[in-house]
Amino acid sequence: MATCNRPGCGTGTIDEDGYCLDCGRAPLKTAGGAPPKVPGQGGLPGQPGAGKSDPGRPAHMGGGSVLASGLSGGYGPGGAQSSAQAGPGRSGSARSGVTSSGRTGTGRTSGRSSRRGAASSGRRLGAGIVEIPAVPVRDPATILMKDPVIPEEKRFCRDENCGRPVGRGRDGKPGIANGFCPYDRTPYSFAPKLEPGDMVGQYRVVGCLARGGFGWVYLAVDTVLHDKWVVLKGLLGSGDIDARAAAVAEQRILAHTQHANIVTIHNVVTHQDRYTGDAETYIVMEYVGGMSLKDLLERRRTESGDRRAVLPLEQVLAYAIEILPAFGHLHNRGLVYCDFKPDNVIQTDDQLKLIDMGAVRELDDEDGAIYGTVGYQAPEIERVGPSPESDLFTVGRTMAVLSFPFANFTRDWKHSLPPAHEVPLFREFESYHRLLLRATHPDPEQRFASAADMAEQCLGVLREVVAARSREPKPALSGLFGPETRVAHSDVAAWDEPAAPGAVATAAGLPVPRVDPTDPAAGLLASLPTNDPDELLAALTAADVDSVEATLRLAYVCIERGQVVRAEAFLDDVDPDDWRLLWYRGLAALAEGRSAEALVAFDTVRSMLPGERAPRLALGVCLEQTGQPAAAAREYEGVWDTDRSYVSAAFGLGRCRLAAGDRPGAVGTLESVPDTSSYHVAAQTAALRTRVGNRRPDEHLEHDLLQASAHLSALPVEGEAYDRLAAELLGAALEWVRAGSAGATGQGGTVLDSALEERPLRFALERTYRSLARHVDGSEERVALVDKANEVRPRTWV
Repeated sequence: MATCNRPGCGTGTIDEDGYCLDCGRAPLKTAGGAPPKVPGQGGLPGQPGAGKSDPGRPAHMGGGSVLASGLSGGYGPGGAQSSAQAGPGRSGSARSGVTSSGRTGTGRTSGRSSRRGAASSGRRLGAGIVEIPAVPVRDPATILMKDPVIPEEKRFCRDENCGRPVGRGRDGKPGIANGFCPYDRTPYSFAPKLEPGDMVGQYRVVGCLARGGFGWVYLAVDTVLHDKWVVLKGLLGSGDIDARAAAVAEQRILAHTQHANIVTIHNVVTHQDRYTGDAETYIVMEYVGGMSLKDLLERRRTESGDRRAVLPLEQVLAYAIEILPAFGHLHNRGLVYCDFKPDNVIQTDDQLKLIDMGAVRELDDEDGAIYGTVGYQAPEIERVGPSPESDLFTVGRTMAVLSFPFANFTRDWKHSLPPAHEVPLFREFESYHRLLLRATHPDPEQRFASAADMAEQCLGVLREVVAARSREPKPALSGLFGPETRVAHSDVAAWDEPAAPGAVATAAGLPVPRVDPTDPAAGLLASLPTNDPDELLAALTAADVDSVEATLRLAYVCIERGQVVRAEAFLDDVDPDDWRLLWYRGLAALAEGRSAEALVAFDTVRSMLPGERAPRLALGVCLEQTGQPAAAAREYEGVWDTDRSYVSAAFGLGRCRLAAGDRPGAVGTLESVPDTSSYHVAAQTAALRTRVGNRRPDEHLEHDLLQASAHLSALPVEGEAYDRLAAELLGAALEWVRAGSAGATGQGGTVLDSALEERPLRFALERTYRSLARHVDGSEERVALVDKANEVRPRTWV
């Protein structure tokens, strides 16, 4: 089998689903794209339950939460409010999304998954981008429950047709914690059935760690394996059919599920119940001794003294990136988790683990109980049952609860998010808001179609957040878009000025989606150098190749040639569920100058792919062209701060800042283009012109003149290019001096070796004009330059 190639791992085995059994992630890939899935196919490929539905089956809603392994102490008596449904199976809606194939679709907002992971450091949590505080393994003896008995006021019969109080005290005497309901004889158990010192097979019980909705969680030691810590999980109510079914399902699922982010089962043992005499089954699991995300949130609130305190957004995104591969692992096996929330995942050291598998259910199970927690559960569960998309809904809700003060999320906002104006975090990072909006969309077909897709976008948003807060770029190759290959507008001139590029050049300058390497035409397209639509069409026809990638390439080369009508005719043949169709529609509209129409298309793609840079860049272009420079600047800035390879964003941000009157900000942006970029000289040239161009003579210009001189002297330009820049600089300096040098500081600096005085500046400018005249080709311009030289030359006796 293949071996993981990730830094920090390097030895893990890649399972049949493409995930490392050690680090839990997909191996690094050199190219994005994965095999496409047939649009409209519901559920998981090959799963017998896919496509089935039973919307008419009644749903039963009951109390109690799913079994928690409780290693964090997250469930004490009277655990979190949950729901259990015994009814509808897998939805029969036509999904174009997938979980295992890589081709993703969510109705009209489908997409392709790259399943490309980012390189990580030795520590996995944080994807090598941000440092997440490790949570040390706690001594289990310090987290044992001191009084593991459910209070009497919370004791009720578990039978849904009864539900009356049981185990209550009378006449000053305490109630019985373990017994039978006096009304219908349903057994109940409100105290642990195992006591310290009890032997359950080879495991000696130490105490109680927690209590879940259906069972107690015990700490024990393995007397055979050198007193290794383990966890035992049992049942509360021996006669509870749903509880027993959940326990059996958990045993079966854990026994066949091996993943770095899922708690491991060691054994299944039986022990005679001291009250009923029945043989009770206990799951023996690994001890995960960190803290649940719920406990980490609570600790932060306690330490800060602020009940509204939340976890840092970087940390929340890192948690999502870490745990989503576990969901992909389950989904690929036809399983859904159902009840994800902060209580059910533990951080230990720098790793996360799902600790509660009692609610996991097979996709084709139409009759089993469905468990979930109010505020986290997807709205369609009662109607169509759980799905991979409903699991991703719970992940999005968990991220929301951890990242901002989410009051009333179980009532007023049970299935939705507060508006952006009420959440400062959403205003600070619009990409994160869009990420949560897609993950928790009320329509499951509009959500991320796979855990890999969501993880990829979470990673992109994490890069943006860390870059913005650290002021250091966090670039990475996109698995969906190719790199920026050209900069259409390498100047600070506005779009309506003569120097601005045409509409076609602007559209052709934006990045394009990567070719799916599994497409039948991928190899042929890579070998064809032509960008002529007719030649390309002839080659594809001769090869008898008909594919989505071929159609998209034909449309794109038509856009590059300005043949927009022909391009749109090709696009009419593309599946409307493919997000790339929207991208190319946007390019076509932009190429015809329909910027407002293009803006709508690119904005939709941005919402579908909130972690990608290319949609933000395209949106910035459209916003700038439609007269919204402030909004355009936000998009450009988000792109540029994160990834300095998108040089178009630097020029766009420079233009927007200059339009807003922020000349220093515009200059600083242009000068930040790295010297490794092929557009470094163009950016420095634009920065120089921005410093001195269109300035009033009475401005404090001396500093800018000196800085521009130093930058020009350092630029690797010569000949005509140098002379033109020198002429602009010297001309600006001369005008400033002639205006009386009102802003002079008296520092006595020089500009291109000429003192800031009228006579030496005139001589320098004369020499520059004459030198430039020798470089130009046109006689008319040459004569004009000589005339300028004679005009600027100071009066002399010679």
